[in-house]
Amino acid sequence: MNDTMTTATIEADPTVPIIRVTRDFAATPAQLFRAHTDPELFVRWVGPDGMTTTLDRWDASTGGSWRYVAARDGMEFGFHGCFHEVRPDRIVQTFTWEGDPDGVALETLKFEDLGDGRTRLRAQCAVRQFRGPGRLAAQRDGGRRGPRLRQAGRHARRR
Repeated sequence: MNDTMTTATIEADPTVPIIRVTRDFAATPAQLFRAHTDPELFVRWVGPDGMTTTLDRWDASTGGSWRYVAARDGMEFGFHGCFHEVRPDRIVQTFTWEGDPDGVALETLKFEDLGDGRTRLRAQCAVRQFRGPGRLAAQRDGGRRGPRLRQAGRHARRR
């Protein structure tokens, strides 16, 4: 199987606080879904790179909640949210960086089967207001759905 992936397409309308990210993966929808819901796989790829992630709570089911701490060089950053809908083709969840508790984001992930073992991930992240669209895009996609997610997808195939 080809392990290459396309570069993410990131769209941000300057008048609406929504970031849309599209990226193709050499993994099936089931594998990509599993990388987003299996706690052992999730901590392998969630970013940014160079940080260690520890899950405090992880219930990747409709109505469930999650919390994790990312750490590096003695610094810790907490994140938490709720899973509003979890199904094989779609995940809807909130995302809050605890350093900005008023900056709750609503994220929708859609897993689109492209056939031939490939999946297009469409992510939409809605926030109350932009706190710098570049920062939001990097926070929500740059570290989270890059090479480390591809590696987790390969691990999911092996199981």
